[in-house]
Parts: sequence; structure tokens; C-alpha cells
Amino acid sequence: MGVMMAGESLEDRFARGVAHEVVGEYEEAVQELLEVLREDAAHAGAHMHLGLIYGFTGLFDESVEELRAAVHLTPSDLVARNHLAKTYAMLGCNDEAKEQFTFVLEQGPDNEEALKNLVYL
Repeated sequence: MGVMMAGESLEDRFARGVAHEVVGEYEEAVQELLEVLREDAAHAGAHMHLGLIYGFTGLFDESVEELRAAVHLTPSDLVARNHLAKTYAMLGCNDEAKEQFTFVLEQGPDNEEALKNLVYL
């Protein structure tokens, strides 16, 4: 597990986890993000990024679970909803994907990510 540095905030640790994710250091990223969630189980960003990493690494049930947690915690986060919708679509859960993309478009009719992906369902 990563060591929390003196004076380090939870957001510093979250940022470090995301930095690991960006460069493909998924094991380190997961460790940091799980530590964030141990401190704050309602950290939607940590749930979202864990969901993405789990999807990248083939843990699809865990990916959906974490992305759903992120959406539940921050229902207005259209980025998290788009990630959840794309994961559903990739897994062939088209009704669930459509539901999420439709919600995104109701909130932001010009959301290019949702517009682009809804066409394929």
C-alpha cells in the first residue's frame, strides 16, 4: 500500500492515484484509490477512476459496480455517466447504456460523447 506523506491531503493521494492510472501503473493506482476510499467511502472520483481501471484490466463486474457508485454519489456528473454508459454498451447492456446516455443528453443536449455513442445502440 502507498504511504501517506506528512501533510498530504486526501486529494493529494487521489491525484497520485490518477497520475499512476494515466501512465498505466494500474496496480499502484488501485492501491492509492482504495486508500482514498478507506478514508472517504463517498469519494466519487475515486470510485469512477477505480471503475475505469477495472474496465481496462478486464474486471468488468467490478468496473460497473464502481462506476455505478460514482454515479449514485454524484448523479449530475455527466463524465461518470458517460463512462458507465460506455461500459454498459461494451458489455452488451444496451438498454442500460441508452438510459445513461439519454440522461446525459437531457442534461446537456450538446454532449458530444453521448451523441456519438448513442448512435451505435
